[in-house]
Amino acid sequence: MKKFDFNKTENFYKAVLCLESPEECATFFEDIFTVKELQDISQRIEVAIMLDQGKSYNEICEKTGASTATISRVNRCLLYGSGGYRNVLDKIAPKEEK
Repeated sequence: MKKFDFNKTENFYKAVLCLESPEECATFFEDIFTVKELQDISQRIEVAIMLDQGKSYNEICEKTGASTATISRVNRCLLYGSGGYRNVLDKIAPKEEK
């Protein structure tokens, strides 16, 4: 899997890290992403949460509208990725039904 060149993405990461509230995130992400990109990213988080809860692909597909290819990709990242999904899920777990 191709990794992004950190030097080319560092300013984006710094920008995200300086956001202090969900409202700031919303305004920044609405400016920087297309509506479709933001929907896709949000859908992947929902898929990851549901996979972590042990939901089936069919249930996830029905609830989120995600394709089985997207669900499979998120699942692969959860199991074998660099730990990004796991880190986020562990941090938001108290706010979500787990």
